[in-house]
Amino acid sequence: MTENALHPKVDTVPNPVHGIVPILRRTHPELMAEHETKIKLIEDKDATGDVANVYGEWRAKSGRQNMPGILKCFSHRPDFLREVMKFSDTVHFSEGHLNRKTKEAIASWVSYLNRCPY
Repeated sequence: MTENALHPKVDTVPNPVHGIVPILRRTHPELMAEHETKIKLIEDKDATGDVANVYGEWRAKSGRQNMPGILKCFSHRPDFLREVMKFSDTVHFSEGHLNRKTKEAIASWVSYLNRCPY
């Protein structure tokens, strides 16, 4: 991979499962500061009530333990967060012309090109 002003050189191609965050943290920590959220996220340990229920639903469905930051930004509206999760399941994680692995690879590559940690 070549390096230019818009696309810094990284040591590996983004992994579609793990994304580009570990690569960017290691190779370009200055980029990560640009991506700090302006919205106060409700962390897993601080979630109560409906937010905790939605986080629990996500964990049960995904098999993962920690809610991703991209979803936490909707946590102040748990009703909307549920709809975002449904939409994401339909668009990103359902089979169609492209399988999930291919969609994840494309999403990781686009995130890398946009210097987005998600």
